[in-house]
Amino acid sequence: MPRRNSGARLRFLEKRQCFYIVWTDGGRSRERSTGTADRKLAESALADFLHLRTRDAGPRDPAEIFVTDVLADYAEERGPETASPWRIAAAVKAMVPFWQGKTVAQITRESCRSYVTARARSAGTSRRELGVLRAAINHAHRCGRLTRIVAVDLPDSPEPNDRWLTRKEAAALLRAALREPRVRLHLPLFILLGLYSGQRKSAILSLRWSQVDLDAGRMDFNNPGAQRSNKRRARQPIPRRLLAHLRRARLRGSDLGCVVHENGQRLKDIKRGFESACVRAGLEDVTPHVLRHTCATWLMQRGVPLWEASGYLKMTQETLQRVYGHHHPDFLKGAAEAFS
Repeated sequence: MPRRNSGARLRFLEKRQCFYIVWTDGGRSRERSTGTADRKLAESALADFLHLRTRDAGPRDPAEIFVTDVLADYAEERGPETASPWRIAAAVKAMVPFWQGKTVAQITRESCRSYVTARARSAGTSRRELGVLRAAINHAHRCGRLTRIVAVDLPDSPEPNDRWLTRKEAAALLRAALREPRVRLHLPLFILLGLYSGQRKSAILSLRWSQVDLDAGRMDFNNPGAQRSNKRRARQPIPRRLLAHLRRARLRGSDLGCVVHENGQRLKDIKRGFESACVRAGLEDVTPHVLRHTCATWLMQRGVPLWEASGYLKMTQETLQRVYGHHHPDFLKGAAEAFS
């Protein structure tokens, strides 16, 4: 049976040396820091808290609801419906210290820029986190908790990463992976799958043999029953050069096991082994995601039509043309030949 809802009250937490406002809401215990160890200041914070929470029920003005409440509701209600709820949880955890005690009405261009400065992380990280804040506000408005939407100012998108591997660099990386005793049985296969399929690290590590048809020469990176996200996964034919490697790897795998595995166990990550191979190969600024960049770049350099490469990579044509289009042999060719 859920706990009865109790009124908000102050509690001094010794380990944090601070007064907290604690209450029970919907059977869940909640708490919010007052940011002070002074009793009078804490009581003032409690009074402000009660003033905001005792307004009329129904949609409330942004000045009457805390940013942290909006974030908490979004994480609890929307998070489980997404393919990666931990991403939302991580963003909310990062934002709470800055927005603690602030109302939605206090979200302005200036406060968003102050958050980016205080966060002291890359523009891409701050942009993703503030994007979660924007989604949380839209969610609260759709659910009838906010009377209006408040704009969230996002930093400019960072320039796309143009790092990709040449054929010589890719060969050096494979040789280095084969010389790493601990990872030589699975890292080379991961690299080959990344280079030839262009899929993300998570899609490759979760690929199972039940999703690979060696007879028909096709593989499907969409896990059966898994929730779909914006990071789409492809169904694609297996390139001939990759097919031979997969057939050899199949002899070491099980029917339901992962294609890339370590002693039959699914790999949680491959970051450390990959970094070690890059150091051995003398490669800088190379991460597993660079394999996806490399595949897209090679497809463009070979003159593959945009629509076909887009379907193979499961990437929008707009993104493919904007980020990789300059590698295509026909890039602005008509404009250049107009002067001939």
